[in-house]
Amino acid sequence: MEMRKTAVVVGARGVIGGNLVEHLVQSGDWDVIGLSRRGGEDHGVVRHRSVDLLDREQTRERLADLDGVTHLFYAAYQDRPRWAELVAPNLAMLTNVVDAIEPVSPGLQHISLMQGYKVYGAHLGPFATPAREDDPPHMPPEFNVDQQAFLEARQVGAGWTWSAIRPSVVAGVGLGNPMNLAMVIAVYASISKQLGVPLRFPGSPGAYHSLIEMTDAGLLAEATVWAATDPASANQAYNITNGDLFRWSAMWPRIAAFFDLPVAPPLTMSLTEVMADKAVLWEQMVRQHDLVPTTYEEVSSWAFGDFVFRWDYDVIADTSKSRRAGFHAYVQTDAMFLSIFQQLRDARLIP
Repeated sequence: MEMRKTAVVVGARGVIGGNLVEHLVQSGDWDVIGLSRRGGEDHGVVRHRSVDLLDREQTRERLADLDGVTHLFYAAYQDRPRWAELVAPNLAMLTNVVDAIEPVSPGLQHISLMQGYKVYGAHLGPFATPAREDDPPHMPPEFNVDQQAFLEARQVGAGWTWSAIRPSVVAGVGLGNPMNLAMVIAVYASISKQLGVPLRFPGSPGAYHSLIEMTDAGLLAEATVWAATDPASANQAYNITNGDLFRWSAMWPRIAAFFDLPVAPPLTMSLTEVMADKAVLWEQMVRQHDLVPTTYEEVSSWAFGDFVFRWDYDVIADTSKSRRAGFHAYVQTDAMFLSIFQQLRDARLIP
């Protein structure tokens, strides 16, 4: 019988962390401690703790009793207005949590780091595709690279290993997350229907026709645990995606059909600007359709939508390394979108 493991999930209230917690619970052999700024309600094998990871002393004090941690899954993120400003807070949070847990948990086996295509410079402009895990680095600053370098240096002589997981744009069910494209689309489509306007792709013309891929949050959770528990995957980085590619020009009509909306030609616009005045309308929709009360801030991530819908170049990575290593799970992206939208509807988060 396999011994129970204890996971600390950092960023447990986000789309990535929340789905990871759910996957660990369903696996049946994990005890889970979720860390986040907001905290949460304990249930079953899951305990939540509220902690400000930028506060080094608070982090040390609130995690001092976690002496049985076997796996640390890091999926936290602090946003800043400029790329250069991301390094200091995000590196500090990772450092603080490792400094707090490593000394008190002698049985620590693995630290998993959630990254993304920023490692390849995807946020800067057209990059070499399909991106591979051993591609050369780009001009810093880049907090993902600095975080991995920290773990690599810290692991020397330690009893634990690390892994770095690199998903594409992650989609899942979750509120209050600044990088949830599925929620962006769902709320944008719902408001379009409420206003009686067709569903227009709001991004650049180049983005409408470029190749892109997604990563389902459930698939990502499965891959993250696989890499953290497979001895052959120690100290490795893996690209993780659904396994298929698409263009918004083909995906957009399928999305519109789910919401029973007509499609009109794309119209480049800033969602951040055109959706800025829709808070009152959303409140009316919540009452009219008897939705779960949610604030407009909880369901809107317009800046992230603008960011993704401006990619007028291919955003794809090579996932053959993970397949060669034994991870073969796959999700069809159009089915993923429709499933997430249906889950949001069933949960009464959208009409």
